[in-house]
Amino acid sequence: MVQTVGITKAITNLNEAHAKFNLSQTADSEFFTEWFNNLPSLIDTEKESLNRLKNRYLYYAADGAITEGTVNIIILSPLLELIGLCDPPFKIRSEQLVKVAIENGSEEETILEGFIDTLVVQNKLWVVLIESKHYGFSVLQALPQTLAYMMANPNSETPVFGMISNGEDYIFVKLSQQQRQYALSKKFTLSNPQKNELFEVTQVIKQIISRIL
Repeated sequence: MVQTVGITKAITNLNEAHAKFNLSQTADSEFFTEWFNNLPSLIDTEKESLNRLKNRYLYYAADGAITEGTVNIIILSPLLELIGLCDPPFKIRSEQLVKVAIENGSEEETILEGFIDTLVVQNKLWVVLIESKHYGFSVLQALPQTLAYMMANPNSETPVFGMISNGEDYIFVKLSQQQRQYALSKKFTLSNPQKNELFEVTQVIKQIISRIL
């Protein structure tokens, strides 16, 4: 009998994600070079828009907690629009239901399911996953569930990329389903007063898109 369980209920920490999917975080520095190697340049108008997005976020954050919906409206959606992920050949799928099977070694096969906040689809392949969490939550708290969502990628032969964000902080993930390995980027943050790290976030997304097209 197939049993369906919610992803957030079945996987509550990183160790559970590792065990259920037989995953490990690789220490190979060459596994995920897309987040730092030969990043594309930005034009002045892009920098102006990204400065506006950072200032907008800090303006809202000054009042305290920002809801997930507000984060999507004030920064994540405009960021996707700026990069061109709302237009062909990409399509946005919001609140997308995903399912992934877990072979637990018994006679039963458990199906995990959950909703991704924002999913970018290109030719029916998942290319960027954005899991936005409430203001004040560490982005790493969303890593176990994000790995589960990424494991549901229908094209297991090619790596899948993800970005986890709470609006203020951003971490990129690269996952190889065949190798059962993943790696993380550094954490980019809008709390850096010396520079706008949204520049780098945008460059990394552009780099990932160029690699998968």
